[in-house]
Amino acid sequence: MSIFGSIMGAIFGHGAQAKTAGTAAETTTTAAPGASPAAPSTSAASTAPAAQTVDVAAIVDKAAAATGEKLDWRSSIVDLMKALGLDSSLAARKELARELHYTGDTDNTATMNVWLHQQVMAKLAANGGKLPADIKT
Repeated sequence: MSIFGSIMGAIFGHGAQAKTAGTAAETTTTAAPGASPAAPSTSAASTAPAAQTVDVAAIVDKAAAATGEKLDWRSSIVDLMKALGLDSSLAARKELARELHYTGDTDNTATMNVWLHQQVMAKLAANGGKLPADIKT
């Protein structure tokens, strides 16, 4: 699995199955009485994004607290990866940079780390992650 895939799995894997199952039951219940096939499709389409919304801060804050370390995951890619129990080594971050198509100098780790954090947060938001207001994407 890719490093970004591991980040996504660590965040979206928590509770996503339960939410999806609950929404599927609601959609099935709502769809059954529907008079036309178009109504259930519209209902399912409008419900699907809401089912995939995940409170990133709640999940990562809980994971960070479980490490026993003081982690600033809201601004640090290293701390985000540590909070999620992932390898945060320079080699892992360089691999993540390749996955996300970083074109800068990977030896300039400060710049790369800032870019990685911004990209990961933006991609989490694009995939249904609800980010705290203090995180800019």
